[in-house]
Formats: sequence, C-alpha cells, structure tokens
Amino acid sequence: MIGKRILYVSSDLFPFSSKNPISLSVLKATKFMQSIGNDVRIFMPRFGVINERKHQLHEVIRLSGMNLIINDIDQPLLIKVASIPDARLQVYFIDNEEYFKRKSIYEDENGNFFNDNDERTLFFTKGVLETIKKLNWKPDIIHIYGWMTSFIPLYMKNYYKNDPLYQNSKIIVSIYNNPFKGYLNKDIIKKIKDDGIKTKKLKFLENPDYFNLTKLCIYFSDAIIKGDISFPKEIEDFIKKNKLLVLKYYPVEEIETVYEKFYKKTVLEQIN
Repeated sequence: MIGKRILYVSSDLFPFSSKNPISLSVLKATKFMQSIGNDVRIFMPRFGVINERKHQLHEVIRLSGMNLIINDIDQPLLIKVASIPDARLQVYFIDNEEYFKRKSIYEDENGNFFNDNDERTLFFTKGVLETIKKLNWKPDIIHIYGWMTSFIPLYMKNYYKNDPLYQNSKIIVSIYNNPFKGYLNKDIIKKIKDDGIKTKKLKFLENPDYFNLTKLCIYFSDAIIKGDISFPKEIEDFIKKNKLLVLKYYPVEEIETVYEKFYKKTVLEQIN
C-alpha cells in the first residue's frame, strides 16, 4: 500500500512521552507507513510535561491563531511542531495554555482526575480536525490512539459529516484495556450538543467512564485494532452486537505488515 494519506492522532508518542504500548505502536506504525511510500501526519497534545527545548518544538504561526469554542468560551489554538529523531516525520502538537500548560497529564498532584478533562478532549478533537482543514490535506485513513482521541469519530460522523475533506476518510481506533480512574465531567453531553451534535448515542456519556467513552468511540469508527489481548465482557459483547470490523491483538514487534494489510484489504477495500 503506497501513496495513501494517513493521519495518526495519539495521546502518546515516544520519545515525546514515556515508553508504553501506545507510544511505541504509534512510533513503529508511522515510521513504517512512511517508509513504504505513504504521506503520514501525526498529531498529539502538547502536554506541559513535554520539554519544548529538548525536543525543539516551535510554533507554526500560519496554523495558529484560530479560536475554538468550548463550553461557550473562545479558546485560542496554538500549533507547534517537532520532528521524530532519525525519521523524516513531523509531529503537530495541539496546544492551549488553559488546557495543556499544567505540568501533569490527566491528574493533579493528589491523583484527582482533572475536572476539565472533557473540555481538554473536546479542544484536542476540534483542534486536530480544524488544523487538517487548514492544511487542506485530505486523509484516506485516520488512525487514533488513546482515550483523549475518543471524540474524533463522533465529530467526524456528525459535526463534519458534510465536509468534503473528510467524507471518504476511514477511521480506525486502537483500543486498550487501560482505563483511567474517574469520570469525565457529566456536563459533557451539553457541551457536545452545543456543537449541534444530537445523536442518541450520546447516552453513553450519561455515565462517562472509560469504557462508555470507548463504546461511543468504536461505534462511530470504521474498524478497530485491539491493542491488548483481553477486554471486559461488556466491550467484547458491544463489538459483537454491532458487528464491528476488528483486527486481533498483535505485539508491537509484529504490527508493521499486519497493519498495512488491514488498512488495505479491510479498511480501504472491504468497507468501500
């Protein structure tokens, strides 16, 4: 598979975050897909724990400057970029002082889940999709990782459903059995509805824990990749009930050609 435009959106990416199954999978997949002739773009949040000087992040003025409305408040969007060492891959960072300046990722110093993690997730979602529009870059595949990307399929299939840039894009989500402790703010349904999204599937967010967020995400995705061997029965049953396309778990060391085949034979050909 060559000549495709593949967008990767992730909460983690090594070396900008620690080594973990997500950060290493994204690194391996992006480097391989580019090496065989695809056009790859990567987005992640600019968490405050990322050392900008060490990783040589710099702001892209032509992409920054727009405001995103989150909970009726204009929030300025900053776009920063850096390169993955030893690869000709550019990473775009979604930044905002209100949501991402803090020197921790999802919890405060006492281990409490941030009350505005829902808004941070919405900002990240809209920031990525609006920046891609500004780049006028039409992705064939959007592959997302990490719970902070969970609203991307919802917004793609609702908020952006009539946008020609995204109409033929296929969404793949890699899911993991690594739940966060806590809940998103229960006002999240109202905040999403403020964007004109009225789908009945928002009922999943009446109890906005990790697994209900996962259900909402995979429902609006075109295909699923299992990032872990096992998942709770409620997730397995949900996948079977909705007859979702699934790639079983493979260790990080084996994903390159497996992902390529899945992208080509299942996502781009079978779905079409």
